[in-house]
Amino acid sequence: MEENNKKTKKDHQLTDADIERLELLQRAHERKGKQLIISDESGTLKEIDELRKLVGKQLDSPEEKYNIYYKGLRKLLMDHLPKGEDYQEMRDIIYDEKNIFLNLGKRKCDGGGVRGSDGRMTFQPVMNEILDVVIAWVGDSQNPFDIYRDFYMLNEKHGYKHEEYDDTTQVVADAMLRLANDQ
Repeated sequence: MEENNKKTKKDHQLTDADIERLELLQRAHERKGKQLIISDESGTLKEIDELRKLVGKQLDSPEEKYNIYYKGLRKLLMDHLPKGEDYQEMRDIIYDEKNIFLNLGKRKCDGGGVRGSDGRMTFQPVMNEILDVVIAWVGDSQNPFDIYRDFYMLNEKHGYKHEEYDDTTQVVADAMLRLANDQ
């Protein structure tokens, strides 16, 4: 019986590898926002302060966003879409599709007429993607039905639903899409 107790005590002793693993686990939970890595060169442990690196990177430039939105998207659309009161409904439908994309799928009809987000504050890669579409449209056709179809298809590609309108506006939106596809 005494022999079994010795084996049990002996089995409970930790090896050096077990102790090292426990120390690593303990150190990993000591500080939030830091990560332990093993250096390739020396095999030693290094701490990476992820939060400092993340904050240090400039994720979005407000100045660049301003230029893309106001001097790019907005200006090009205002310059090349038909002007006047007769075309207001058509422009509004086109802007709705643009804003659904910029707001990552948020529609006005989901919030009782309020989108609840602002496309001017979207991520720069999203702005760059739609700016490329607008630039291609300006260089090609400048047909308002084409830009509507391009925005519509961009939203389809990303799985965003389209704005829901009353019956008369929905007829105009459907007609614009049909006309763009017929060309």
